Amino acid sequence: MNKKIILLGHYGVGKSSLVRRFVHSQFSEEYITTIGVKIDKKTIQVGDTSLTLLIWDIAGENGQQKIPQSYRLGAHGAIYVFDLSRPATYANLEKEILALQELIPGIPIQILANKLDLSSEKQIAEVMEAIRPYQAKATSAKTGEHVDDAFELLARKILE
Repeated sequence: MNKKIILLGHYGVGKSSLVRRFVHSQFSEEYITTIGVKIDKKTIQVGDTSLTLLIWDIAGENGQQKIPQSYRLGAHGAIYVFDLSRPATYANLEKEILALQELIPGIPIQILANKLDLSSEKQIAEVMEAIRPYQAKATSAKTGEHVDDAFELLARKILE
C-alpha cells in the first residue's frame, strides 16, 4: 500500500536531512537547497501492514500558500518541520498549521521540532511546552534521535 507524505516548513529547518536520515540512515553537514520537490520512498511495517511511504520533500517557503497544488494533491499525511534553534521558524506555528489544514483538509499532520542537537535542554523544554497542544516531536536529523519514531507515528495516524 502506497501513501504520499509531504514535508513542509521554512527553508533550512532540516526537511531534507530528516528524509535522508529516515530513508538512507545518513546525515551530511553540507547544506543543499531543495529546488521544487524531491521524492523518496521507504517501505515500513506498521502492525500487519506493509506501507510504502512516498515522501515529497518540498522546497522551504515562508507561507504555505506558495506550495503548488500539484505537490499537495493526493497527500495522505504531512510533516511540518521547524528548527528549534531558530525561533523565526516557529513564531507563527499556529497560523501556519491552520493554513495547512485549510489547504489540505482532513489529513493528519505531524509537527517536528528539529535540530534537537543544537538546542539547550531549557530551550527545548520551553518550546515544547509552548506548543504542547500540537503534540510535536523533537527530532535530530544529525543524531537520528526520534526520526524513525516520528515518521512511523504519522504512518499509524494515516492508517487509522
